[in-house]
Amino acid sequence: MYESFYKLRAKPFQLSPDPRFFYNSKVHKRALAYLRYGVRQGEGFIIVTGDVGTGKTTLVGTLFKGLERANVVAAQVVTTQLQADDLLRMVAAAFGLPYQRVGKATLLNGLEGYFRACIEEGKRVLLVVDEAQNLPRRSIEELRMLSNFQFRGRSMLQSFLLGQKEFRATMRSEGFEQLRQRVIAAYHLKPLSPEETRGYIEHRLLTVGWQGDPKIHDEVYRGIYQFTQGVPRRINTLSDRILLYGCLEEVHTIDEACLQAVAEDIIEEQGGGAEDDVILNAPPTIGPSPSRAPPPSLPRVGNEPGQGELLERKVLHRQEERLSAVESTMLDLTRAMREEISLLRQAMTKGGKSDQDEEKS
Repeated sequence: MYESFYKLRAKPFQLSPDPRFFYNSKVHKRALAYLRYGVRQGEGFIIVTGDVGTGKTTLVGTLFKGLERANVVAAQVVTTQLQADDLLRMVAAAFGLPYQRVGKATLLNGLEGYFRACIEEGKRVLLVVDEAQNLPRRSIEELRMLSNFQFRGRSMLQSFLLGQKEFRATMRSEGFEQLRQRVIAAYHLKPLSPEETRGYIEHRLLTVGWQGDPKIHDEVYRGIYQFTQGVPRRINTLSDRILLYGCLEEVHTIDEACLQAVAEDIIEEQGGGAEDDVILNAPPTIGPSPSRAPPPSLPRVGNEPGQGELLERKVLHRQEERLSAVESTMLDLTRAMREEISLLRQAMTKGGKSDQDEEKS
Protein backbone atom coordinates (compact mmCIF):
# COMPACT_ATOMS: atom_id res chain seq x y z
CA MET A 1 0.00 0.00 0.00
CA TYR A 2 2.61 2.54 1.06
CA GLU A 3 5.11 1.16 -1.47
CA SER A 4 3.49 3.04 -4.36
CA PHE A 5 2.98 6.18 -2.28
CA TYR A 6 6.70 6.38 -1.45
CA LYS A 7 7.76 4.91 -4.84
CA LEU A 8 9.39 1.81 -3.34
CA ARG A 9 9.91 -1.34 -5.41
CA ALA A 10 8.78 -3.68 -2.64
CA LYS A 11 7.85 -3.80 1.02
CA PRO A 12 11.03 -3.05 3.00
CA PHE A 13 9.96 -4.33 6.41
CA GLN A 14 8.32 -7.66 5.69
CA LEU A 15 8.46 -10.18 8.55
CA SER A 16 9.34 -13.23 6.46
CA PRO A 17 13.12 -13.78 6.28
CA ASP A 18 14.68 -12.66 2.99
CA PRO A 19 18.44 -12.83 2.34
CA ARG A 20 18.16 -9.72 0.14
CA PHE A 21 17.71 -7.65 3.28
CA PHE A 22 20.60 -9.17 5.24
CA TYR A 23 22.28 -6.37 7.18
CA ASN A 24 25.96 -6.87 7.85
CA SER A 25 25.99 -5.64 11.46
CA LYS A 26 28.91 -6.44 13.72
CA VAL A 27 27.19 -9.42 15.36
CA HIS A 28 25.61 -10.80 12.18
CA LYS A 29 28.86 -10.49 10.25
CA ARG A 30 30.69 -12.44 12.94
CA ALA A 31 27.98 -15.10 13.13
CA LEU A 32 28.05 -15.53 9.34
CA ALA A 33 31.83 -15.85 9.49
CA TYR A 34 31.48 -18.69 12.00
CA LEU A 35 28.99 -20.47 9.73
CA ARG A 36 31.22 -20.12 6.69
CA TYR A 37 34.18 -21.33 8.71
CA GLY A 38 32.14 -24.38 9.68
CA VAL A 39 31.27 -25.08 6.05
CA ARG A 40 34.97 -25.05 5.15
CA GLN A 41 35.74 -27.46 8.00
CA GLY A 42 33.08 -29.90 6.76
CA GLU A 43 32.53 -31.64 10.11
CA GLY A 44 31.33 -31.15 13.65
CA PHE A 45 28.64 -28.83 14.97
CA ILE A 46 28.22 -25.06 14.73
CA ILE A 47 25.78 -23.55 17.23
CA VAL A 48 24.17 -20.12 16.82
CA THR A 49 21.77 -18.87 19.49
CA GLY A 50 19.85 -15.65 19.94
CA ASP A 51 16.61 -14.20 21.26
CA VAL A 52 13.42 -14.32 19.21
CA GLY A 53 13.63 -12.04 16.18
CA THR A 54 17.38 -11.45 16.18
CA GLY A 55 17.83 -12.76 12.62
CA LYS A 56 18.97 -16.38 12.89
CA THR A 57 16.81 -17.61 10.00
CA THR A 58 17.84 -14.73 7.74
CA LEU A 59 21.44 -15.56 8.60
CA VAL A 60 21.01 -19.13 7.37
CA GLY A 61 19.24 -17.96 4.21
CA THR A 62 22.20 -15.72 3.45
CA LEU A 63 24.57 -18.63 4.00
CA PHE A 64 22.56 -20.91 1.71
CA LYS A 65 22.85 -18.45 -1.19
CA GLY A 66 26.52 -19.31 -1.62
CA LEU A 67 26.46 -23.02 -0.83
CA GLU A 68 25.87 -24.24 -4.38
CA ARG A 69 29.11 -22.63 -5.47
CA ALA A 70 30.81 -24.32 -2.50
CA ASN A 71 29.56 -27.73 -3.71
CA VAL A 72 27.54 -28.34 -0.54
CA VAL A 73 24.23 -30.17 -0.36
CA ALA A 74 22.23 -28.48 2.41
CA ALA A 75 18.87 -29.15 4.03
CA GLN A 76 17.03 -27.35 6.81
CA VAL A 77 14.70 -28.72 9.47
CA VAL A 78 12.55 -26.54 11.72
CA THR A 79 11.80 -28.54 14.85
CA THR A 80 8.65 -28.52 16.96
CA GLN A 81 9.51 -30.77 19.91
CA LEU A 82 10.12 -33.76 17.65
CA GLN A 83 10.89 -37.10 19.21
CA ALA A 84 13.97 -38.97 18.01
CA ASP A 85 12.31 -41.16 15.33
CA ASP A 86 10.19 -38.28 14.00
CA LEU A 87 13.30 -36.13 13.78
CA LEU A 88 15.00 -38.77 11.64
CA ARG A 89 11.96 -38.79 9.34
CA MET A 90 12.13 -35.00 9.05
CA VAL A 91 15.82 -35.19 8.17
CA ALA A 92 15.17 -37.85 5.52
CA ALA A 93 12.34 -35.79 4.04
CA ALA A 94 14.54 -32.67 3.99
CA PHE A 95 17.07 -34.51 1.83
CA GLY A 96 14.34 -35.91 -0.44
CA LEU A 97 14.52 -39.50 0.85
CA PRO A 98 11.61 -41.89 1.57
CA TYR A 99 10.42 -41.56 5.16
CA GLN A 100 6.83 -42.79 5.35
CA ARG A 101 6.04 -46.26 6.75
CA VAL A 102 9.70 -47.15 7.25
CA GLY A 103 11.45 -48.21 10.45
CA LYS A 104 14.36 -46.50 12.15
CA ALA A 105 16.95 -48.94 10.75
CA THR A 106 15.73 -48.29 7.20
CA LEU A 107 15.84 -44.54 7.79
CA LEU A 108 19.43 -44.69 9.06
CA ASN A 109 20.56 -46.94 6.20
CA GLY A 110 18.95 -44.64 3.67
CA LEU A 111 20.60 -41.54 5.16
CA GLU A 112 24.01 -43.20 5.33
CA GLY A 113 23.76 -44.35 1.72
CA TYR A 114 22.72 -40.89 0.56
CA PHE A 115 25.57 -39.18 2.45
CA ARG A 116 28.09 -41.63 0.95
CA ALA A 117 26.79 -41.01 -2.56
CA CYS A 118 27.17 -37.25 -2.11
CA ILE A 119 30.76 -37.62 -0.92
CA GLU A 120 31.61 -39.89 -3.83
CA GLU A 121 30.38 -37.08 -6.13
CA GLY A 122 32.74 -34.67 -4.37
CA LYS A 123 29.99 -32.91 -2.40
CA ARG A 124 29.66 -32.23 1.30
CA VAL A 125 26.41 -32.59 3.28
CA LEU A 126 25.09 -29.96 5.68
CA LEU A 127 22.06 -30.22 7.96
CA VAL A 128 20.65 -27.05 9.58
CA VAL A 129 18.30 -27.58 12.53
CA ASP A 130 16.33 -24.48 13.48
CA GLU A 131 14.52 -23.96 16.81
CA ALA A 132 16.82 -26.51 18.40
CA GLN A 133 15.76 -25.43 21.89
CA ASN A 134 12.54 -27.40 21.36
CA LEU A 135 14.32 -30.73 20.86
CA PRO A 136 14.04 -33.37 23.60
CA ARG A 137 17.27 -34.84 24.93
CA ARG A 138 16.93 -38.09 22.94
CA SER A 139 16.46 -36.17 19.69
CA ILE A 140 19.62 -34.14 20.27
CA GLU A 141 21.45 -37.38 20.97
CA GLU A 142 20.14 -38.76 17.66
CA LEU A 143 21.72 -35.81 15.85
CA ARG A 144 25.01 -36.60 17.52
CA MET A 145 24.73 -40.21 16.40
CA LEU A 146 24.23 -39.06 12.79
CA SER A 147 27.57 -37.27 13.03
CA ASN A 148 29.18 -40.68 13.69
CA PHE A 149 28.74 -41.68 10.04
CA GLN A 150 32.27 -41.91 8.59
CA PHE A 151 33.52 -42.44 5.05
CA ARG A 152 37.14 -42.46 3.94
CA GLY A 153 38.21 -41.21 7.34
CA ARG A 154 35.92 -38.18 7.34
CA SER A 155 32.55 -37.35 8.81
CA MET A 156 29.74 -37.67 6.27
CA LEU A 157 27.48 -35.02 7.85
CA GLN A 158 27.97 -31.60 9.33
CA SER A 159 25.23 -29.96 11.44
CA PHE A 160 24.38 -26.37 12.35
CA LEU A 161 22.09 -25.97 15.36
CA LEU A 162 20.13 -22.73 15.70
CA GLY A 163 18.14 -21.96 18.81
CA GLN A 164 17.03 -19.44 21.37
CA LYS A 165 19.27 -18.59 24.28
CA GLU A 166 17.91 -21.35 26.53
CA PHE A 167 19.58 -23.85 24.19
CA ARG A 168 22.91 -22.68 25.62
CA ALA A 169 21.83 -23.97 29.02
CA THR A 170 20.80 -27.25 27.41
CA MET A 171 24.23 -27.67 25.88
CA ARG A 172 25.90 -27.00 29.25
CA SER A 173 23.72 -29.51 31.08
CA GLU A 174 24.83 -32.94 32.23
CA GLY A 175 24.88 -35.68 29.61
CA PHE A 176 25.94 -33.58 26.63
CA GLU A 177 29.70 -33.87 27.06
CA GLN A 178 30.14 -35.94 23.88
CA LEU A 179 28.19 -33.40 21.83
CA ARG A 180 30.09 -30.46 23.32
CA GLN A 181 33.36 -32.06 22.26
CA ARG A 182 32.17 -31.98 18.63
CA VAL A 183 31.20 -28.29 18.65
CA ILE A 184 33.83 -26.43 16.64
CA ALA A 185 32.28 -22.96 17.06
CA ALA A 186 29.38 -21.32 18.90
CA TYR A 187 28.05 -17.77 18.76
CA HIS A 188 25.23 -15.85 20.45
CA LEU A 189 23.43 -13.17 18.41
CA LYS A 190 22.77 -9.94 20.28
CA PRO A 191 20.41 -7.09 19.29
CA LEU A 192 21.59 -4.15 17.22
CA SER A 193 23.13 -1.04 18.75
CA PRO A 194 21.41 2.38 18.35
CA GLU A 195 23.72 3.22 15.42
CA GLU A 196 23.16 -0.17 13.81
CA THR A 197 19.40 0.21 14.23
CA ARG A 198 19.51 3.31 12.05
CA GLY A 199 21.80 1.59 9.56
CA TYR A 200 19.49 -1.43 9.47
CA ILE A 201 16.40 0.69 8.71
CA GLU A 202 18.15 2.67 5.98
CA HIS A 203 19.66 -0.50 4.48
CA ARG A 204 16.26 -2.12 4.08
CA LEU A 205 14.80 1.05 2.59
CA LEU A 206 17.68 1.47 0.15
CA THR A 207 17.31 -2.18 -0.92
CA VAL A 208 13.84 -1.38 -2.30
CA GLY A 209 14.81 1.89 -3.99
CA TRP A 210 14.34 4.50 -1.26
CA GLN A 211 15.52 7.94 -2.41
CA GLY A 212 14.82 9.96 0.71
CA ASP A 213 11.02 9.84 0.51
CA PRO A 214 9.91 9.78 3.24
CA LYS A 215 12.47 11.83 5.08
CA ILE A 216 13.05 10.40 8.55
CA HIS A 217 14.06 12.66 11.43
CA ASP A 218 16.93 11.68 13.71
CA GLU A 219 14.73 11.43 16.81
CA VAL A 220 12.59 8.81 15.04
CA TYR A 221 15.58 6.48 14.72
CA ARG A 222 16.37 6.96 18.41
CA GLY A 223 12.74 6.37 19.35
CA ILE A 224 12.53 3.18 17.29
CA TYR A 225 15.59 1.82 19.07
CA GLN A 226 14.12 2.66 22.46
CA PHE A 227 10.87 0.93 21.59
CA THR A 228 12.45 -2.18 20.05
CA GLN A 229 15.76 -2.44 21.91
CA GLY A 230 17.47 -3.21 18.59
CA VAL A 231 15.68 -6.52 17.86
CA PRO A 232 15.35 -6.71 14.04
CA ARG A 233 11.90 -8.30 13.94
CA ARG A 234 10.47 -5.66 16.26
CA ILE A 235 12.15 -2.95 14.20
CA ASN A 236 10.44 -4.36 11.09
CA THR A 237 7.02 -4.37 12.72
CA LEU A 238 7.25 -0.85 14.11
CA SER A 239 8.83 0.65 10.98
CA ASP A 240 6.18 -0.95 8.78
CA ARG A 241 3.44 0.62 10.90
CA ILE A 242 5.14 4.01 10.78
CA LEU A 243 5.32 3.99 6.97
CA LEU A 244 1.70 2.87 6.76
CA TYR A 245 0.71 5.75 9.05
CA GLY A 246 2.69 8.18 6.91
CA CYS A 247 0.95 6.94 3.78
CA LEU A 248 -2.52 7.23 5.31
CA GLU A 249 -1.75 10.75 6.55
CA GLU A 250 -0.14 11.59 3.18
CA VAL A 251 3.04 12.95 4.74
CA HIS A 252 6.53 12.78 3.28
CA THR A 253 8.38 13.52 6.51
CA ILE A 254 8.39 11.05 9.38
CA ASP A 255 8.87 13.00 12.60
CA GLU A 256 8.38 12.45 16.30
CA ALA A 257 4.63 13.08 16.01
CA CYS A 258 4.28 10.15 13.59
CA LEU A 259 6.26 7.86 15.88
CA GLN A 260 4.24 8.96 18.90
CA ALA A 261 0.92 8.35 17.16
CA VAL A 262 1.93 4.85 16.07
CA ALA A 263 3.39 4.02 19.50
CA GLU A 264 0.20 5.09 21.26
CA ASP A 265 -1.90 3.01 18.85
CA ILE A 266 0.26 -0.03 19.54
CA ILE A 267 0.07 0.44 23.30
CA GLU A 268 -3.71 0.77 23.09
CA GLU A 269 -4.03 -2.30 20.85
CA GLN A 270 -1.96 -4.35 23.26
CA GLY A 271 -3.87 -3.30 26.34
CA GLY A 272 -1.44 -0.72 27.61
CA GLY A 273 1.58 -3.02 27.85
CA ALA A 274 -0.05 -6.34 28.71
CA GLU A 275 1.89 -9.54 29.11
CA ASP A 276 1.51 -10.31 25.39
CA ASP A 277 3.41 -7.11 24.47
CA VAL A 278 5.39 -7.76 21.29
CA ILE A 279 6.79 -4.42 20.18
CA LEU A 280 7.72 -2.82 23.46
CA ASN A 281 8.44 -6.06 25.31
CA ALA A 282 8.73 -4.05 28.52
CA PRO A 283 7.42 -5.50 31.80
CA PRO A 284 5.18 -3.27 33.94
CA THR A 285 6.95 -1.19 36.57
CA ILE A 286 6.26 -2.50 40.07
CA GLY A 287 4.53 0.26 42.04
CA PRO A 288 3.84 0.65 45.75
CA SER A 289 0.08 0.09 45.52
CA PRO A 290 -1.14 -3.46 44.77
CA SER A 291 -4.64 -2.22 44.00
CA ARG A 292 -3.57 -0.27 40.94
CA ALA A 293 -1.39 -1.52 38.10
CA PRO A 294 0.97 1.25 36.93
CA PRO A 295 1.49 2.08 33.25
CA PRO A 296 4.12 0.15 31.29
CA SER A 297 7.67 1.41 31.33
CA LEU A 298 9.23 1.98 27.92
CA PRO A 299 12.75 0.84 27.12
CA ARG A 300 15.40 3.47 27.73
CA VAL A 301 19.01 3.79 26.62
CA GLY A 302 21.13 4.96 29.55
CA ASN A 303 20.16 8.47 30.64
CA GLU A 304 19.75 9.83 27.12
CA PRO A 305 17.61 12.99 27.29
CA GLY A 306 15.73 14.69 24.48
CA GLN A 307 12.89 13.67 22.19
CA GLY A 308 12.90 10.02 23.20
CA GLU A 309 12.42 10.92 26.86
CA LEU A 310 9.70 13.42 25.97
CA LEU A 311 7.89 10.76 23.94
CA GLU A 312 8.07 8.35 26.86
CA ARG A 313 6.62 10.94 29.23
CA LYS A 314 3.77 11.72 26.87
CA VAL A 315 2.84 8.08 26.41
CA LEU A 316 3.03 7.39 30.14
CA HIS A 317 0.93 10.48 30.85
CA ARG A 318 -1.73 9.23 28.47
CA GLN A 319 -1.75 5.86 30.22
CA GLU A 320 -2.08 7.60 33.59
CA GLU A 321 -5.08 9.53 32.31
CA ARG A 322 -6.75 6.32 31.13
CA LEU A 323 -6.15 4.60 34.46
CA SER A 324 -7.50 7.63 36.33
CA ALA A 325 -10.64 7.51 34.18
CA VAL A 326 -11.11 3.82 35.01
CA GLU A 327 -10.65 4.57 38.72
CA SER A 328 -13.21 7.38 38.55
CA THR A 329 -15.73 5.09 36.86
CA MET A 330 -15.17 2.40 39.50
CA LEU A 331 -15.71 4.93 42.29
CA ASP A 332 -18.97 6.09 40.68
CA LEU A 333 -20.18 2.49 40.41
CA THR A 334 -19.25 1.82 44.03
CA ARG A 335 -21.18 4.88 45.24
CA ALA A 336 -24.21 3.88 43.17
CA MET A 337 -24.14 0.33 44.58
CA ARG A 338 -23.94 1.65 48.13
CA GLU A 339 -26.94 3.91 47.52
CA GLU A 340 -28.91 0.96 46.08
CA ILE A 341 -28.03 -1.20 49.10
CA SER A 342 -29.05 1.59 51.49
CA LEU A 343 -32.42 2.05 49.75
CA LEU A 344 -32.99 -1.70 49.78
CA ARG A 345 -32.29 -1.91 53.51
CA GLN A 346 -34.67 0.99 54.19
CA ALA A 347 -37.40 -0.72 52.18
CA MET A 348 -36.85 -4.00 54.05
CA THR A 349 -36.98 -2.17 57.41
CA LYS A 350 -40.24 -0.39 56.54
CA GLY A 351 -41.75 -3.65 55.31
CA GLY A 352 -40.92 -5.36 58.61
CA LYS A 353 -42.54 -2.61 60.63
CA SER A 354 -45.75 -2.80 58.59
CA ASP A 355 -46.03 -6.56 59.21
CA GLN A 356 -45.66 -6.02 62.97
CA ASP A 357 -48.41 -3.36 62.98
CA GLU A 358 -50.80 -5.73 61.20
CA GLU A 359 -50.18 -8.47 63.80
CA LYS A 360 -50.95 -6.06 66.68
CA SER A 361 -54.19 -4.98 65.09
